[in-house]
Amino acid sequence: MALLNFKKRDAAENGPVSPTVEAFLQGYSIEVMPRTAEKVEDFRALLPEGTRVYIAHIEGTPIEDMVKTAKRIAADGYPVMPHFPARIIKDTATLENWISMYQGEAGVDQALLLAGGVANPHGDFDSSMQLLESGMFDKAGFKRLHVAGHPEGNKDIDPDGSTKNVDDALRWKQKFSETTDAEMALATQFAFDAKPIIAWADSLKEAGIDIPVHIGIAGPAKLQTLIKFAIACGVGPSLKVLQKRAMDVSKLLLPYEPTDVITELANHKAANPDFNITNVHFFPLGGIKTNANWAINNGGASAKPVNS
Repeated sequence: MALLNFKKRDAAENGPVSPTVEAFLQGYSIEVMPRTAEKVEDFRALLPEGTRVYIAHIEGTPIEDMVKTAKRIAADGYPVMPHFPARIIKDTATLENWISMYQGEAGVDQALLLAGGVANPHGDFDSSMQLLESGMFDKAGFKRLHVAGHPEGNKDIDPDGSTKNVDDALRWKQKFSETTDAEMALATQFAFDAKPIIAWADSLKEAGIDIPVHIGIAGPAKLQTLIKFAIACGVGPSLKVLQKRAMDVSKLLLPYEPTDVITELANHKAANPDFNITNVHFFPLGGIKTNANWAINNGGASAKPVNS
């Protein structure tokens, strides 16, 4: 039985679905963890057909739990993209074992490669570039490889506040994308203001980086929850959007929704068809069901779940 009933947005109550937002949300992806996925009885009651589901690998999560989650979601018919955080992978033998487990038990053929939020590497790997250089994903025939993007920089990579190391890494990844058979994309950290996102995406094109961008968007959540995650994840200047909202007593207790940032990005995309942001990637910080409901109410046919 479906966890929720899909219904068309009530134009009288909420206004009609925006055609530009509906188009922009086409092919959106969403992120889960094993513990959050366990709370979802049926993903087909929440997500559209073909939705890519990332599985975040947090330090301390057993690989067996990751593979079990991947197997379950893949069995529901969704393409699964597990995280491969370089700094928690001990060595090449461990990496090879993970790839083998994901492929053998869940049919996984795509991955998000990232350094991971661990200060001290557990072994031989320190960056996503080292994982790519290993050649193991190409050898295993992975069809899609995503890497991290940082619209507002990354203080872990560039402590001085510049973007030099991030930019150097992007240029390296661009060259790699021209040699691998896998399709590549940049999956970004979430941000709350469309203008710096647009400026960053345009700067990539100017630098000759044509890897498609899957823009990270925080899903609906309590304001306090979002501010906590934003600070922990190193979100940059767009954090001011939340801080300004927190100062408005009339909005303080209302949940944040990504309507404004999504709408502005969607309108920009509609006016600039060659805009290099091709997909939305949701971080469901307020819960998977809450995020899916928002998408259903705002995305029209683009967000209609399988069991609707």
